Amino acid sequence: MKKSKLVIDYEYNFELMGIATAARGYKLAWDINQLLAIQLVKQADLVVGFRNNEEKAFPFYAYETPLNRLKLFKNRPSEQEAAKYYLIPEFPHYDFIILAAMEAHTHQQLIELIRTIPSVQLAASIPLEGLKSKSNFIF
Repeated sequence: MKKSKLVIDYEYNFELMGIATAARGYKLAWDINQLLAIQLVKQADLVVGFRNNEEKAFPFYAYETPLNRLKLFKNRPSEQEAAKYYLIPEFPHYDFIILAAMEAHTHQQLIELIRTIPSVQLAASIPLEGLKSKSNFIF
């Protein structure tokens, strides 16, 4: 019997950036809320399946309007023993990942604004081209 394979090409209409910080998620979300005059709100954890049939939960905050979408994800799962799992394993040095599709700010403006937060040590763009784990953001 001949097997068929379903191949789906997703449209990634967002930008990703990584943040290195010692701040906790709620504090970073609060700082971003104050900086951008938005309202990031804690959501139910994003559950991602990994190859060995394990599922890990990643905490995240979201702000969505018809024109703007900003999500702040923790790059490591909430469980302490799951330190080897990352939402974006290609960039384990980032503590948080921001998914942004904003009309109000360009991607570079957003990075520059986030860098002004005192607790942020590093904020940089994550290129989507060649990123194997970008399917983690399709939900």
